[in-house]
Amino acid sequence: MTATAQHFPPEPAAAAALVWFRRDLRDFDHAALCAALAAHSAVHCAFVFDTEILGALKSRADRRVSFIWHSVRELKEALESRGSTLHVLHGLARVEIPRLARGLGVCAVYANRDYEPQAIQRDEAVARRLSGLGMEWRSYKDQVIFELDEIRTRQGAAFSVFTPYKAAWLAQLAVRPVAAYGLDRLYSHLARTESKAMPTLADLGFETGDMPAPAGMSGAAFTLKAFAKRLKNYAKLRDYPAKDATSGLSVHLRFGTVSIRHLVRLARRRKGVGAAVWLSELIWRDFYFAILARRPDVIDKPFRREYAALKWDDSQKRWQAWCAGSTGYPIVDAAMRQLNADGRMHNRLRMIVASFLVKDLGIDWRRGERYFAQRLLDYDLAANNGGWQWCASTGCDAQPWFRIFNPVTQSQRFDPDGRYIRSYAQELSRVPKAFIHAPWTMTPSEQEACGCRIGHDYPKPIVNHSKARLRTLARYARARPAHRDRG
Repeated sequence: MTATAQHFPPEPAAAAALVWFRRDLRDFDHAALCAALAAHSAVHCAFVFDTEILGALKSRADRRVSFIWHSVRELKEALESRGSTLHVLHGLARVEIPRLARGLGVCAVYANRDYEPQAIQRDEAVARRLSGLGMEWRSYKDQVIFELDEIRTRQGAAFSVFTPYKAAWLAQLAVRPVAAYGLDRLYSHLARTESKAMPTLADLGFETGDMPAPAGMSGAAFTLKAFAKRLKNYAKLRDYPAKDATSGLSVHLRFGTVSIRHLVRLARRRKGVGAAVWLSELIWRDFYFAILARRPDVIDKPFRREYAALKWDDSQKRWQAWCAGSTGYPIVDAAMRQLNADGRMHNRLRMIVASFLVKDLGIDWRRGERYFAQRLLDYDLAANNGGWQWCASTGCDAQPWFRIFNPVTQSQRFDPDGRYIRSYAQELSRVPKAFIHAPWTMTPSEQEACGCRIGHDYPKPIVNHSKARLRTLARYARARPAHRDRG
């Protein structure tokens, strides 16, 4: 697979243009920026802290805003090192971008496509305003390798099962190698613009939040370099949360401080099972983007419509225990406490806690999806929705409805020594390894000996898994047509 840079054909120097950065906070291998620089002799760049998005955030110390702010600052500094700058605005993007475009006298606004319904509506509104001003809107594929219409079945339909989608995706990659967008010869077309100070986090109405992951292009490069050394063991170790085995790049993919094309090329260059499994995870990302683009209703409805009939429980006590990490199941509690503490959660743990909420507690998956949306540093609507519906068995290519994770056996398998559990559930720090996954099985004297009295120092299990499993099987069976009970 070649890594030769790809370019947009140069056009005669035209009037100035504006590139609007969104979830693509880098100045390299950038589709819209490359297209604009190839077509115009003066290209301005902008980012908007969109009040439509910021206003919906519940916490004024949201870590994602801090991550974005630091990434935007680094992008601005990178552009200034090339003699240009980044216009950093604060307001309604659908208003601010046309206003800036008009003030700069550009003829077109360039951006990379977004696939979330709210973003699509925003971009359509911006395009209409620009058209009214006599300006063009030009959008490009950048955050995925293949868009929805590029991967189809032989009959021309969209895929709803991952394995054949992956086969078609890889077949396309074999004939359409992914190359970087070469910008080196085009940077001279950046507009020479006076730099202005960007709004501070306080100006945006936010506090400085903790940064559990390094931000910006430099943070992405550092994270990728470290992961590249571990890639060969990825398949073997990735499911163990106590081990530093995953890429750590999800937040950088979310905000575009790294290029998906570069990651795919790296995975293809490397040999071995680790690289192949990691590439599959990157393909899942494209798959979920395609599902969201084709079926935006999955945001609040099951992909498999027969599951709209599911009747959920509404126990506020159990819901609050799950949110707080006080369910009495150590692996669930440790994962939820980490999420609340720093906005991160290992992928295996996401499956465990999601299954527990839906299939042990009987609570609607949409509530869990929304909670993750508030807390996850790397929250991405397409992947998060796809993951929750997979666990709830309501999505495309989801786990079977009768497959129910046992939180104890999952804990025993993926945190055998309890090292991860003890990191986030301090009251269990002295519990012996034999009981760390199910501390309620200790005798009263054993509880006293390790200083962990169940029901006092650490909660009792809020549900009995075996009984909850039977309730879940009955719930799903009632919601399904009888002839498809094991479909």
